[in-house]
Amino acid sequence: METEEERQARRRARIAEMKRAKRRRELLYKWGVPAMAAVAVMAGVGIGFRAAAFSNGDTGRTEEEGMVLTDGAAPEGIHQKSGDMPIGFLMAASRGVSQGEVRKEQIPEDAAVPMAGPPVEAKTPLPLAEAVPAPVFQMEDYTEMFTEDILSQYGIFIDAESGAILAEREAHTRMNPASMTKILTVLVAAEHLTEADLDQTATITIDITDYSYVNDCSITGYVVDETVTVRDLFYGTILPSGADSAVALAVYVAGSHEAFVNLMNEKLAQLGLAGSSHFTNCVGLYDENHYTTAYDMAVMLKAAADNAFCREVMSAHTYTTSPTEQHPDGLKVSNLFLRRIEDRDTHGEVLCGKTGFVDQSGSCAASLGVDNAGREYLCVTAGSATKWTCIADHVVLYQRFLPGNGDMP
Repeated sequence: METEEERQARRRARIAEMKRAKRRRELLYKWGVPAMAAVAVMAGVGIGFRAAAFSNGDTGRTEEEGMVLTDGAAPEGIHQKSGDMPIGFLMAASRGVSQGEVRKEQIPEDAAVPMAGPPVEAKTPLPLAEAVPAPVFQMEDYTEMFTEDILSQYGIFIDAESGAILAEREAHTRMNPASMTKILTVLVAAEHLTEADLDQTATITIDITDYSYVNDCSITGYVVDETVTVRDLFYGTILPSGADSAVALAVYVAGSHEAFVNLMNEKLAQLGLAGSSHFTNCVGLYDENHYTTAYDMAVMLKAAADNAFCREVMSAHTYTTSPTEQHPDGLKVSNLFLRRIEDRDTHGEVLCGKTGFVDQSGSCAASLGVDNAGREYLCVTAGSATKWTCIADHVVLYQRFLPGNGDMP
């Protein structure tokens, strides 16, 4: 039988190794990004010179045009994976937006997934959580490109009823979704649980708290051995973007974090997004194989919003968790995006929202709004320098395309 002293020693050793792994990733990002940018510039110049020499004349393309990405593809020699510095940030630098202006919030870039355990059989879906056909959004003759007053590097704005894309910028370019990932987390969980499960309980293990601590994650605030309801885990995953809630929910649903991530990728395939999106964790931590696009994120948001229970969770401005021994009064959590945008003039109301942040994504958000006639719209942006400019971009887009200002096509 393992003694308490031995258990604590094993825990300290595990935390130390997780911290070393996180530090290695931080150093790789710190020194690898400038090196990649320098290589990209030199490659672009070299390609330009070689093309000029080969043609012995004007190629008709500038060096800058040689660096333009098409449908998310990078020029030869430039690895545009989600592990690289997004090209959007290089563009931002050229427009005077420094990466140093991006504030480091609580969700980090590390992607270690230490959870383990045998998967369990998926449960019967909730009556209000049955899978629905994947939405399809299309460009129209009147689709606009984002104007210069929109600062986010990637984004899309959609009329959810018609499926028409009203405006976009690099909407099909690969980027990191950060905590917008949790939209898919709650959707997958809801589709694998029964209503009876919502009132069952799950225990916050030391593995869950260590995972959140080592990766500097935002948390709901639960402590080791606290027993909480599954319903509370849904709200804790979305409102405070709690990694403790998200991982606990994943383990409850699938038996382990890894098994749950498999379910998430299966859902991406069901939505027709397997070719452009792939997740490695349920939290949104950075990983080079954890990526999506603004378009794909809009598809996930629409699927989640069509799920009555997920919509209920994503539209809550505040929520108080059930009393526990450790928290007799429960924990009051808030969706700060909804609370910060609720007093802005959007020509309607923003009903659902989920934000995210890692260094590689900048500040990002996905929201669903409704105009005064009840028509719904989807808005996704990523690559903003701060959470405030991210919110401002959503406000501008809603003002521009919701009826009331004469700008609707």
